[in-house]
Amino acid sequence: MVPGRSIRAGNRTARWLTETFQPPVVVTVQLLLSPLIQDGFPATMAYGALAVLAAVSAPASVFAMVLAVVGGVVVLAAVSPFWKISGHAAAISCAAVVAVLMLGAAWLPLLLLVPAVGWSRVVLRAHTLAQVLAGSLFGGVVMAGIWWLLRAWLVP
Repeated sequence: MVPGRSIRAGNRTARWLTETFQPPVVVTVQLLLSPLIQDGFPATMAYGALAVLAAVSAPASVFAMVLAVVGGVVVLAAVSPFWKISGHAAAISCAAVVAVLMLGAAWLPLLLLVPAVGWSRVVLRAHTLAQVLAGSLFGGVVMAGIWWLLRAWLVP
């Protein structure tokens, strides 16, 4: 294999991963699936799409997801002027961890997206390895942890 071709293929793969798993895309899917653990799914997906929450009596699981994501975005926005934590890594790790917590061990393969998306951000020179690791830990531990606590508190 020619070295130049493998670099170009790696860059194409990295670009695809970065574009496919952009934070808005990941968060949208996360919101749509957040009512999965409550009665009425899939009809309750509309609440995740609207994210109007209490005003339309949305399921508590959607409310917990929105609060966790908004809390995470606020922290990332506060840190970003000083250090550029990867929002891509935070979003995909939060979504993957929450999916496993919601749906069980059968969904563990989703965790493979975390290093794949992180790799893409480093290859594309959008972040350093440290920024990707920080984003992954922040999303998978802090944001997913907030969701877990809120879900336990809000969801009957």
